[in-house]
Amino acid sequence: MIDHLLIAGCGYLGEEIARLATNSGLQVTRLSKSGENGSLACDLSLPSDLTGLRSQISPPSSIMFTASSGRGGVEAYRSVFLEGTRNLSKTFPDSRLLFTSSTSVYHQTDGSLVTEESSTEPERETGEILLEAESQVLSENGTVARLAGIYGPGRSAILRSLFRGDAVIEEDGRRFLNQIHRDDASTALLHLLTCPESAGQIYNVCDSSPLHQGDCYYALAALFDLTPPPNGPKPQNRKRAWTHKRVSNEKLRGTGWEPTYPSFIDAADAIGSTL
Repeated sequence: MIDHLLIAGCGYLGEEIARLATNSGLQVTRLSKSGENGSLACDLSLPSDLTGLRSQISPPSSIMFTASSGRGGVEAYRSVFLEGTRNLSKTFPDSRLLFTSSTSVYHQTDGSLVTEESSTEPERETGEILLEAESQVLSENGTVARLAGIYGPGRSAILRSLFRGDAVIEEDGRRFLNQIHRDDASTALLHLLTCPESAGQIYNVCDSSPLHQGDCYYALAALFDLTPPPNGPKPQNRKRAWTHKRVSNEKLRGTGWEPTYPSFIDAADAIGSTL
């Protein structure tokens, strides 16, 4: 049972989770490194900050780790994800921890269907750090949620690129895109905290309709009455490694959760008006 939820990293996703949890009658404590927007200031990589936090709040029954690396590299990943989860677990050993990881830990490039049982051999060191943090959380019976690319009100790299006119359909356009609406991600994460069977488990958090990049852009161009992007080579300097896979949400849906937006196209019109 959740009665006091600590949200560690109250950014784009964490703020929506806080809103939903508060509206459900939960006590919510919000953390961010900066302490902006009414959250408590806390650097998760500093044990001293967590010790100070422990003296300010009652022990949370659950912790939602939604912190980000702030677009940082290897050292930021190690500091935020690895040291952050370790420090939270040591500070609140009786709290249930849910860690938001990423589907970027999957390395597949053959368009195959990817489940939680699929191999994870990320090309980038940042992916290896995420896996190390996952292992740390799972060893203490926490829950790992691997999130696909998050979009939502005011946020969609795909739509912004289309609207700017600089979008490119990579090669033959057959690469799969895996996404999740912010609101669906929020309900999924809160749902997992209420499921006893999710302890010690990994779940993919994505929508139900991975889309070929070309199909996605053509559908969006038709929806917004725009010219489809041209084809071009795949980018060589991506922050994340180039992958081509269909991420399955079947395990998550098996717990009773369903997305409000099964496909990115279902939400695109409403999202477009916010950009």
